Formats: sequence, C-alpha cells, structure tokens
Amino acid sequence: MDDFRRSGQVLFLSLLLPAGLASADNADTANKSNNPLNLAPGLNLQDYYTPDIANTNAHTNDLLLRGTLPIAPGDFIGVPQLLRATLPISTRPDPHGGYSTGVGDLNLFDIFLLKTEGIQLGIGPQITAPTAAHDQLGTGKWQAGLAAIAIDSSPRGLIGALVQYQSSFAGDEDRVHVESATLQPFLIHNLPKGWYLRSTGTWTFDLKNDTHYIPIGLGAGKAWKVGSTIFNAFVEPQWTVEHKGDGLPRFTLFAGLNITFGK
Repeated sequence: MDDFRRSGQVLFLSLLLPAGLASADNADTANKSNNPLNLAPGLNLQDYYTPDIANTNAHTNDLLLRGTLPIAPGDFIGVPQLLRATLPISTRPDPHGGYSTGVGDLNLFDIFLLKTEGIQLGIGPQITAPTAAHDQLGTGKWQAGLAAIAIDSSPRGLIGALVQYQSSFAGDEDRVHVESATLQPFLIHNLPKGWYLRSTGTWTFDLKNDTHYIPIGLGAGKAWKVGSTIFNAFVEPQWTVEHKGDGLPRFTLFAGLNITFGK
C-alpha cells in the first residue's frame, strides 16, 4: 500500500512539474517583452488612437515606430546602456480643414543601467529633433532633457515607472517655447500561458502652459516565442480621469506589437 501511495505521489508530482516550469517560462517570456529595461534588441509598433478629445469633435492618431539597441559595458562606460529611438507617424486636424498625416518629431534617449539586480534602475539623456512634416505634427523645436526608469520584476509581473522631462533650446523662432514632463506607470500582472493584464497610461504635463491630463489604462496582451524571438501583442483602452486644459484626450485606444530578438 505504501509503495502504491509513493508511486501515486511521484506520478502526481511528475504531472505538476512540467506545468509549473511552463508557467514560469511563460511569465519570464512576458516579463522580458514588457520590461523597458530588458537588455535585448527590440522593435515596437504601437498605436495611440484618440477618438474623444475635450471640447472638440476632432480625433488624433499616433503610430510609434520604435527600436531599442543594448550596448554592453566598456572601458569608457562601465555600465550597460539601452538606446531607444521613437519616430511617430501622426494624424492631426489641419487648420485649413481635414487632417494632416506624416512624420512627427524624432525622440532619442540613452539609458544607463545603474542597477540590474533586484529593482532595476536606469537614467540618461534624451533629445527630440524637429523632424515633423507639418507644423501641427510637431513643435518645431529642438528639445533636450532626462529620462529615468525603475522596474521591479517578479513571476507575478512588473511594476515601475518611466519619468521624462525635456525643454526646448533651439529651433524655429516663430514657434513657442516647449517644456514638458511625463510619468508612465507600468503595472503588468501575469496570467497563465503568456497572457497578462496591463495598465501603462502616460501622465502628461505641459509645464509651459500649465495643463495636464492623467489617463488610466486597463488592457490585456499575450507574449509567445517563435524560436529565440518573443512576440507580444496587446490592447489597452485608456480613460482620462483628471485633466486641466482644453483639447486634451478623454479616451484613447492603445494597441501594439512588441518584438524582442535573441532572448
């Protein structure tokens, strides 16, 4: 009887173990894809569609083409770096009627990973170039500032935030000075089989005009591997819960596909 019981226990554990390993692997895959400090090359296609803007019947859209490239520590800089470039393809109301669509302002930042164990911490400079195809798609100004990220990763998911600040220092003299800050909280809760819940709304503060809006998102996504490449598709509706100023988003649909290479 004891031998039968022990055999049953062994069989039961042998069935549970692969499931537990698969669950851990799925969580690790989702974390790597969702972690903005993951040291792996990546390509992101992300879209913000805003059909509801305060005090207007207009809509906007921003398709973000984003690439990330890790750089290993060297003799001159002894910590790993993560370069990120974001180029928007934006749609905005045209002051002469209709809409204009084209390239927006290019943003670049270089994050130095000061802490890679436990709570990850990165900070570094950023610059925005006035590459917009039309005036309404960009600021017409060169901007510079800082970006900082803190991320805590566990099998349950991710929690952290990205903070950015920038101010204009050159550009079209006929365009107004720009000074802004953003705070993007990251809340990722992992589910079985690579699924996860997410909330990543970006809180935006226009410091020059003393306006702001704070969106809260609630969405879902799924990460999966094809060979050594991770694919991650998600949808996250975002509702503005507090704002000051006119012409600010009240509802935005955020969706995207993240591709992480080689990890």
